[in-house]
Amino acid sequence: MQRCCTIVARRASHRALSSKTLSHVDATKGLPRMVDVSNKTTTTRKAIARCRVVFPRDAWDTLTASGFAGKKGPVLATAVVAGVQGAKRTSSLIPFCHPVALDACDVSFEEQELALEVTCAVTTTHRTGVEMEALSGASIAALAVYDMTKALSHSIRVEDLRLIEKTGGKSDYHKT
Repeated sequence: MQRCCTIVARRASHRALSSKTLSHVDATKGLPRMVDVSNKTTTTRKAIARCRVVFPRDAWDTLTASGFAGKKGPVLATAVVAGVQGAKRTSSLIPFCHPVALDACDVSFEEQELALEVTCAVTTTHRTGVEMEALSGASIAALAVYDMTKALSHSIRVEDLRLIEKTGGKSDYHKT
């Protein structure tokens, strides 16, 4: 642990040269911290994240022919439940995420060529955003798809996890 803290402290001194700072790092000590959101305004905050699950041709053909049902059950229905659970449990997985009560969480899928695009949209009324909840929801839903279909191929890939949109906080973001 001592070596880790030394490296973090050394890197903190280099950050002083940058105009942007890492909000989860105490600038004076160079150690991680949870951001204090007590003075932030409670607003409706939304975030959308996406990723893709890419399949080899034979696995995709088998999956689509089965109506997205596998030996373990309905793939997409199971992945929706997993994605919502992932979004709700983000603060248990990511150390400095605040526990956030979600007002809504929607996990959806779009068929593409040899792929499923997974989208997770999250809404809350809180003092902190829900980008991490949307990213967690999308990635956990994609991992559930992988788990439900890995008997078809171990060459299935989860890729391109990204934030698409966030609104309601200090600054909005829309991927262009």
